[in-house]
Amino acid sequence: MNRISPCTDWPGSWLESYEYDRQEMFGEVVYKGYTYAYHNRLRHTLEMISSVLPPGGRVLDVAAAQGNFSLLLAEAGYDVTWNDLRAELVDYVKLKYSHGKIQFLPGNVFELSIQKPYDLVLITEIIEHVAHPDEFLAKVATLLKPGGLIVMTTPNGEYLLNTLPKFSDCPDPSVFESVQFKPNSDGHIFLLHQDEVYKFAQASGLRVRDVRLFTTPLTNGFVKTELLLKRMSKESVEKLESLCQTLPFVVRRKLCLHLGAILEKPQSE
Repeated sequence: MNRISPCTDWPGSWLESYEYDRQEMFGEVVYKGYTYAYHNRLRHTLEMISSVLPPGGRVLDVAAAQGNFSLLLAEAGYDVTWNDLRAELVDYVKLKYSHGKIQFLPGNVFELSIQKPYDLVLITEIIEHVAHPDEFLAKVATLLKPGGLIVMTTPNGEYLLNTLPKFSDCPDPSVFESVQFKPNSDGHIFLLHQDEVYKFAQASGLRVRDVRLFTTPLTNGFVKTELLLKRMSKESVEKLESLCQTLPFVVRRKLCLHLGAILEKPQSE
């Protein structure tokens, strides 16, 4: 991935994306907890993808923003299609392009029309931004070939300090349609619980192959640990995260901030 520098005539969406890239990809760390959490999520996401799909597979990256996951997957040998509502970000992503196979398909995922279904659809940190996460997952399932896979990450709704509502408890989610698709954490509407992942998957004709929980509030800079993180080495932080993975799953359901899942579309009979 190419390292880029900002220009004064860039549009606002490019400048905003670059500020994220400074911390996420270019090593200009301002808030260590955010950077650690991003790289931890990136690592888990790439691990999940590589565990179920070899390089060469066709991947659709939904709501891909500045394209970091898309570009890294292309560099790893996957045939990637980048998607986002903001079509103007296509040229920003192209500035960072180094090598690999990548296409661009901007637009609202609910309105996408494709010629050939994908081997895998990546939905990282997007389902919590939609008013109808059940309908969103059902739409994504239609973009898969039989035997295709969805890799999803999202904030964990069962995290002990979560204050956002559960989708299943909302009598009329349509009231949130006017505020959906907003970026950043202030655009979160619902945070999924593990039982909802299984429920939505079944309703969409999908099978849950794996669920994992990761990123502790300590390594994310929550509970006032950002000052501590500034004094800790990256290796120490990673050891803390690894230690968390040894805890019983029932404990991690309350402790971890992020949930990852692999969902599979059955083969045609």
